Amino acid sequence: MSALTQTRAAAALRPAAALRPAAVLRRRGRADAVIAPLITLVVLVSLWQIAAWASPLREDLFPGPAAVAAKLPELLADGTLLSAVGTSLFRALSGFVIAVLVATPAALLLAHLPLLRKGLGPLVSAMQVLPSIAWVPAAIILFGLSDATIYTVLLLGAIPSIINGLLSGIDMIPAQYSALSRVLGASRRQHIVHVELPAALPGYVAGLRQGWAFAWRSLMAAELIAVGGSLALGVGSLLQRGRDLADLPLVMLVILVILLVGVLIELLCFAPLERKLLRDRGMTRTGENHG
Repeated sequence: MSALTQTRAAAALRPAAALRPAAVLRRRGRADAVIAPLITLVVLVSLWQIAAWASPLREDLFPGPAAVAAKLPELLADGTLLSAVGTSLFRALSGFVIAVLVATPAALLLAHLPLLRKGLGPLVSAMQVLPSIAWVPAAIILFGLSDATIYTVLLLGAIPSIINGLLSGIDMIPAQYSALSRVLGASRRQHIVHVELPAALPGYVAGLRQGWAFAWRSLMAAELIAVGGSLALGVGSLLQRGRDLADLPLVMLVILVILLVGVLIELLCFAPLERKLLRDRGMTRTGENHG
């Protein structure tokens, strides 16, 4: 075999050889993403149970994981827990969709109207840092104990974060993109759809993630306070029921359910979206593809 033939053969094999370690690292990264949180969870639950056994307090004042888990069959048997989770998830998801539909055009409007942004930008940022629970009394006065109260608090909690996330993404777009878009004769709509929004995706996704977190927290605050009337029982309302009954195991169980929903939404929606976004841009998150 000539030297030229050997060189060509080596060049043809090199990409395949380079891909194998990368694939192994990706599989290892996905496994670590599952195993590490599970190990952490097992350790924390074990420490919690040991602390409960060692505590001088009664079990109803410092329940361990076993006492909390004992509440689960009761709530599953009568359908209370599943109904409450379903109600809260429907409110959260539908409210989040509405928030995205409102916040996205609002952010684009602010991005393209500097004077309007100067006037409303500080207000949007102020609303983002305002605890959403502060809106609950006003919403109850205006709308009573109804779903309108719940959705008002949820939207006021989520919309500012999504607006600021998209604005931040647009602000980070290199000026050359806009200049090239103009040179190519793109219309305003074409520039927004094909240049601005794709380039602003990292900031937009970060805003969506934070908007969801604020929506979920706002919903829990609203359901915790706005109880009764025509309102269906949500997870926050179940938390309030546990407080009224002085049932700490029930309260702890509901808190764990709230955390679980948040973690599942993150793992099933936002984490894969972020990975795809980074992969499409040839980037990785800190800590990935190492070791």
